[in-house]
Order: sequence, then C-alpha cells, then structure tokens
Amino acid sequence: MEETVKQRKVAGVIQQTLSEIFLRENLSMVKGGMVTITQVSMSPDLGLAKIYLSLFKIKDKENFIEEITKHSADIRRHLGNKIRNQVRRIPELNFYLDETLDEVFRLEEIFKSLKK
Repeated sequence: MEETVKQRKVAGVIQQTLSEIFLRENLSMVKGGMVTITQVSMSPDLGLAKIYLSLFKIKDKENFIEEITKHSADIRRHLGNKIRNQVRRIPELNFYLDETLDEVFRLEEIFKSLKK
C-alpha cells in the first residue's frame, strides 16, 4: 500500500525533529561512531513511526538499537514537546537498523577485489 501525502509529511516532520533531538542529546555521535536517521515511515493511522537508523563505525549495532529502544519513551517525550502543535497525537517510535550503508561497503569491497 502506498503512503499518503499526510503520512509522508508527518514522517518528514518526525525525521527532521528527531535529527535535531539526536544532535542536541549527543546521540548522533556515540562510541566513536555516527548515527543517521535514514528514513521514517508512518502507519496509516499515524500512530506508529518506524525509524531506520544507519550506524557508521559502531561495533555492536544490535546492542545500540536495543539501547535506543529502551530510551524510546524519553525520545518520544522530547519529540512531543517539539511537534505537539503540528500533529494530533505523538506516534509510538520503533527503531530499526538500516543496513544499506553496510551493503554499499560490502559491494565496494567485492568490486575492488574483482578489479585486482
């Protein structure tokens, strides 16, 4: 099912605001690595936001996702304080690992080895 215009708009607002929150709370640079919010997708009722995180140079990625999930209530509260005038209700936040960057690096290594 294709996302509606409203879903895309709310997802954009959430992605922008969460990026600002991550910067302010020092969550974008952790453990010598970098965290980027690559995508946000909304459920049709706008009650759930799926947030995809790209982790660069963070060793234990699954552990990081678990830690950020434990703090999702605090992150949601910060989000609510920022966007409460733009949405009717603040969605639940689910964090997922975006492995696109890892796949790109893996493919680059394969291409480099093929060149040799």
